[in-house]
Amino acid sequence: MLRAPLNRTTVVSLAARYAAAWCSRQAATVAAFFSPNGSLKVNEAAPAHGRAAITAVAQGFMTAFPDMQVLMDDVAIEGDGAVFRWTLVGTNTGPDGTGRSVRISGYEKWRIDANGLIEESLGHFDGEDYQRQLDGRP
Repeated sequence: MLRAPLNRTTVVSLAARYAAAWCSRQAATVAAFFSPNGSLKVNEAAPAHGRAAITAVAQGFMTAFPDMQVLMDDVAIEGDGAVFRWTLVGTNTGPDGTGRSVRISGYEKWRIDANGLIEESLGHFDGEDYQRQLDGRP
């Protein structure tokens, strides 16, 4: 089945609501943006397939950074998908946390299904910079 071209207004709305879901501290709310069999891959980690696995990934970040905010930086339509650019700001005060603040920017390449849900998200951020901030190195 052919998909209709993505509408920028619809994609921007999706991205804004998705960023708010990450800030909600309710991991299942993040997973609800994905199709039931959708997937989320973060950097080189194995993809999380399905809403339960995506909930677990989101919960990991929310636990590590209880004050986490995900800011929407930009959204662009690319081909039959979209790119969501974001900045994560938070303090690593979860269990075994360092107590250090981080600010990292990254992006997710989305494939969106016919129902307007994320079918696949390929997420990327600079892991070395993230670790440097957690370690407190300049």
